[in-house]
Amino acid sequence: MKNTNNYIFLMEDLSKLKGIGSKTVKILKKKKINNIFDLLWRLPQSFTDRSVLSKISELQIGKIHTLKIIPKKYNFPRIRNLPNKVFCEDDTGNIDCVFFNSYEGYIKKILPLNQEITVSGKVSYFKKKYQLTNPTYISNNSSLVQALHNKYSLTDGISEKMYNKIINQVLHKLPSLTEWLNDKILKKFNNISWNESIIKLHDPTNIGNYNSNFFKRLAFDEILSSFLIFSEVRKKIKKIKKNKKNFTNKYFKNLIQKMNFKLTNDQVKVLEEINNDMKSQSKMFRLLQGDVGTGKTIVALISSLNVIESGYQVAFMAPTEILALQHYNLAKKIFPRNINVEILSSKIKNTKSKIIVKKLTENKINIIFGTHAIFQKKITFNNLGYIIIDEQHKFGVRQRKLLSDKGGSNCDTLLMSATPIPRTLTMSIYGDMDVSIIKDKPKCRKDVITYSKVESKIDEVIKFVRKNIIENNQIFWVCPLIEESKKIDHVSAIKKFQYLNKIFPNEVAIIHSKIDDNEKEKILLDFLNKKYKILVSTTIIEVGIDFPNANVIIIENTNKFGLSQLHQLRGRVGRGSKQSFCILIYKSNLSENAKKRINILKKTNDGFEISKEDMKLRGFGDILGFKQSGLKNYRLADPIQNEDLFLLAKEEVNRIEKEEKNLKKYKTLLKLYDQADIINDII
Repeated sequence: MKNTNNYIFLMEDLSKLKGIGSKTVKILKKKKINNIFDLLWRLPQSFTDRSVLSKISELQIGKIHTLKIIPKKYNFPRIRNLPNKVFCEDDTGNIDCVFFNSYEGYIKKILPLNQEITVSGKVSYFKKKYQLTNPTYISNNSSLVQALHNKYSLTDGISEKMYNKIINQVLHKLPSLTEWLNDKILKKFNNISWNESIIKLHDPTNIGNYNSNFFKRLAFDEILSSFLIFSEVRKKIKKIKKNKKNFTNKYFKNLIQKMNFKLTNDQVKVLEEINNDMKSQSKMFRLLQGDVGTGKTIVALISSLNVIESGYQVAFMAPTEILALQHYNLAKKIFPRNINVEILSSKIKNTKSKIIVKKLTENKINIIFGTHAIFQKKITFNNLGYIIIDEQHKFGVRQRKLLSDKGGSNCDTLLMSATPIPRTLTMSIYGDMDVSIIKDKPKCRKDVITYSKVESKIDEVIKFVRKNIIENNQIFWVCPLIEESKKIDHVSAIKKFQYLNKIFPNEVAIIHSKIDDNEKEKILLDFLNKKYKILVSTTIIEVGIDFPNANVIIIENTNKFGLSQLHQLRGRVGRGSKQSFCILIYKSNLSENAKKRINILKKTNDGFEISKEDMKLRGFGDILGFKQSGLKNYRLADPIQNEDLFLLAKEEVNRIEKEEKNLKKYKTLLKLYDQADIINDII
């Protein structure tokens, strides 16, 4: 009998299932199937129809057939490596069931003489006789064989038959869960229950039926659970009361006059949102999302000045030391002299580093720049009021929550990302945060003009490069590999460096991940100071670094990269007032998707539009490595295909926040679907 609401069964270890040993558990866990609930989301890819019975006289060689046969005689040879055989018949003819690596006792058990047995497998023909070699299914209960059998994407060590046996066992024991969706929402899915939906999901006749009520209901469940967790995290953060930050914007006004530039409308709007958060009694936990070149950094620095004016310290974290140094240098250049600006990096000698750490403790530093190292345990702040984290799009919800907790009750947090993503994906990844978006670029910045060239026309590209060098411009040349590979036909950075250095002697530098960090930083600084005209690199230059004099980027093997990554690379140029160019070099045998990517990039510079198209082509999990980042990765729901469900879930969470006091009704839902494993902290 099924237990009502006994979700505990679904959370149990795989070893609790009958017939699963430690070896099978290990194989399944490699596929990230860690408990019984995880088994439900390994969906059938296709099925084998074994439901139709055949007679021996009707068999076709090479086809799968299901037969009812009577075993008549055993042949168990005493010579090693010869197969065991069972001679069988029906009323139309004879067939041999042949077994390799099976024991006599086992064969006698499954094929007892003179009893009708149902078997299914691929038919072969040997010495003028039909054979079934190691039949897939054998049973005296024909209903277990005569059926549609699902095919799953499996690893070595687990057969289709074994996995079907496992999943059928789970479906048979599936507990009846108390409904968590309200009547209005449930009606949208034709009132189908969770249990019924799961069973239909594994029905072979429903494979690929993504528009069905059962599929949409299950997709909605996982979206809703994710949004509820985000909602609770947000509420927890908002409940923390902080002292209001009081400032007059005097530093900001002086800065604008000094730099003689005008903020875009989006920058002004975002600054207002940040300032309102600063002046409130609730902690700010905000994401600043903007396309490459939209001016997020200057917004972060201006807001830092306001925090400093109100008497607090600021910590500004960047993913790399060179980016942290770039932010530090900009702050030193534009901040008033009375503001103490420092940087912590591995380049700083231990003696000076200790002095900086001591000054932080004594409140003698207003703003500190660095990598994640500035949040080490040994580093303490006197009065930290603002944490800014640049380019950390791979922070999961747990890491973000820990980060928010670290700053203390008076500390506001701003995360910045130059990875433009569609609204539904923002909701599904950053739902625990308030989101600000900058789309407008400063008027002085021109869109990058994008061309494409087949690699056989490299001479035309060289001619274009030579022209730009004469005009005193700099060029990025990006290759997908560091060294040549016999297996992969892609241009390597080293080979391209050697090629270009012959054409432009002493004008070319190379940078890649295998180069020592100190040397890497020196090369980048030399390029920034125009010592070299061409910088050959891998995608190491993808994030954040600003080279105003570089106005050409050439990207080899365009088909190797996704749309969003190509757009990020293209964003390395176009930082100055000159017209910039991107040249996409491709091989002649391009796939249709690769052609689409090139055409999209040539048509638009809008990162949000590009990201949306990228999701359509590759799936949301692959956008700039989100799949590898530990961020929320849905099993069924897709932010593009199921946009309506994401918006519906958002509305439902808003209703729950207003009308329901706690989440007890949703406890089972949250316990089952909480992949971030933080629900115990919030419910």
